[in-house]
Amino acid sequence: MSDVAAFEAQRPRLKRLAYRMLGSVSEAEDVVQDAWLRWDRAGEAAREPAAWLTQTTARLCLDRLKSARARRETYVGPWLPEPLIEEEPADPLERAEDVSVAFLLALERLSPLERAVFLLHDVFDQDYGQVAMALGRDEAACRQLASRARGHLKEARPRYSVPQDQAMRLAAAFMSASASQDFSALGALLAEDAVLISDGGGKRPAALRPMVGRADVLALLKGLAWRGGLPGIEAMRPARINGLPGVIMKNPDGLTTMAFECNAQGLLAAIYIIRNPEKLAHLSAG
Repeated sequence: MSDVAAFEAQRPRLKRLAYRMLGSVSEAEDVVQDAWLRWDRAGEAAREPAAWLTQTTARLCLDRLKSARARRETYVGPWLPEPLIEEEPADPLERAEDVSVAFLLALERLSPLERAVFLLHDVFDQDYGQVAMALGRDEAACRQLASRARGHLKEARPRYSVPQDQAMRLAAAFMSASASQDFSALGALLAEDAVLISDGGGKRPAALRPMVGRADVLALLKGLAWRGGLPGIEAMRPARINGLPGVIMKNPDGLTTMAFECNAQGLLAAIYIIRNPEKLAHLSAG
């Protein structure tokens, strides 16, 4: 197998690792490209492509996380990961909830090393020896980091599963009720503890704090309606966003994504809206 073929065989997996580390599609692509450049220069030093490239990608992500954390401190409004549009996970070891918005936000609360150890071991099935080698730590330290990470993340994974077709019908009902400004219907679709988070990054209008609770979410939607509503929708298509049902909309001022998380009672538990154009540059409305 040529060097190029060996690298390309690993590219999808490396990109999935980098996205989960960074929460950014564009930065994940940059990291994988940097890994390729280092692989190309390494020559005979990189005898085991999968192990060498995983190690390099993880370390490059750790370097980027240091500056990312500094940027998040000055971010305007709530931060959400860049929307990931994909079908079912290509790797059977990975589950859809491992890219869910709630899970990625939970990863944000971990230290960079905790995040790296957890993802490499629990999501990408590396043994602790491989993880220790990748991160330059001993195995005992990696086990401790993984245990600590699991403690922080145990509430982030959903304890229930809603069929995709049911979730899509719920999302469609929300969009229809929003368009007609039927607030009674909207209230009936929302869980009592529903959350709405919108990320404009200070570049496009968005709520500057999370809306928490059905009443809070409805108050925001009513306020938008009173002020003329959301920008007109020029085009819209359904999409699977971070493993959740959602839509990609084209508005006069740019793209918007909305992803919907459902609870076990068949109600909307969370709505994630991204309007920051920098996080939508890799998408199209078509």
